[in-house]
Amino acid sequence: MKAPSVVTVTQLNTYLKSVFDGDSNLTNIYLSGEISNFTNHYRSGHLYFSLKDEKCSVRAVMFSSSARRIRFTPQDGMKVLVRGRVSVYEASGQYQVYVDDMQPDGVGALNLAFEQLKRKLAAEGLFDASRKKPLPRYPARIGVATSPTGAAVRDILQILGRRWPAAEIIFCPVLVQGDGAAQQIAEAVRRFNRLRCADVLIVGRGGGSAEDLWAFNEEIVARAVAESEIPVISAVGHETDFTICDFAADLRAPTPSAAAELAVPDCAEIAAAAVSGRLRARAAVDARLRTEKTRLQAVRSRRVMANPQELVSLRRIKTDALSARLDHTAGKRLDGEKSRLAAVCAKLDALSPMRVLARGYSITTTADGGTLSRIDQVKAGDTVKIRMLDGEIGASVTTLEHIPERAGKIE
Repeated sequence: MKAPSVVTVTQLNTYLKSVFDGDSNLTNIYLSGEISNFTNHYRSGHLYFSLKDEKCSVRAVMFSSSARRIRFTPQDGMKVLVRGRVSVYEASGQYQVYVDDMQPDGVGALNLAFEQLKRKLAAEGLFDASRKKPLPRYPARIGVATSPTGAAVRDILQILGRRWPAAEIIFCPVLVQGDGAAQQIAEAVRRFNRLRCADVLIVGRGGGSAEDLWAFNEEIVARAVAESEIPVISAVGHETDFTICDFAADLRAPTPSAAAELAVPDCAEIAAAAVSGRLRARAAVDARLRTEKTRLQAVRSRRVMANPQELVSLRRIKTDALSARLDHTAGKRLDGEKSRLAAVCAKLDALSPMRVLARGYSITTTADGGTLSRIDQVKAGDTVKIRMLDGEIGASVTTLEHIPERAGKIE
């Protein structure tokens, strides 16, 4: 009996890999399952995850070259349909699915990617109404970022030239679909802002499929539009088409042609409004002139205008009457005040000390001016002054005689 050959682990894993790689049933396989243990290696761009059903699971890897092509963000718990091949990773001896393509199971990849990005940016506040900037009423420079070919740019330029020929149109041609389109659109928006060369900016393209319009659903475009200091009008596709750019812009136009109409006023309407305003102003002036002319005629027809002296005479009579009333009132007031003054003077005169002196009384003071009212305020030999009605007498105290209390008491 032949002894079994001994192989190394590497030889075993290499052999198993060749078996897997040589099986045509495993080289192009479609597999459905639920994602779990999802890991996104941001530096390398590779995606690592497991696919599982009710009973089993299998490891899977999607290299960055393939991962860049998917439009949505895979997440744990998401049901997907993948296409790839099954092989063995020799270093660990583990078999796994190498995924080349991935689609959501039950919903379109583009629709899922659209909803994912919409929810993300809305949560950040990029779509808030408070961020929206008003459009200038009379823009002098209009920026346009779209494809240099196609009906959209022709319609925009034609409508702008017809409605507002005074404006300068600054055109920045960009790709609007395919690889690199989103980057060009975002860079065009940023360039307009760096150079400050436009008052309002139209960004968009004509109609197409969801795949054709996808550049305007990219996050880089949405952020550039939301960050723009220049008001942005999003004009992508037809009226029924909605993109992330529409939500981020300051104003959404249903079509590129409508965007051109929203961006500028209509010079014909402004001219018509000016003519109408001029006619209304002329009519208002004429009406005012007629009114004032009627008032003037009424004033001229008054009697005083025919004989102005009569008005002066009437005013003079009225002035004389007022002057007489003033004199009478002032005289009465003055007489009353004179009577009041005389009464006050009489009261003051009755209380005057000079009146007392005139009746034979006198006032005695000490040498230093102190008034004497009692005998014990002086002593014999003191000098005093006696004030009479018409002068003063200097005297010397020789005797002091007390008057009995009873006789001197004033009741």
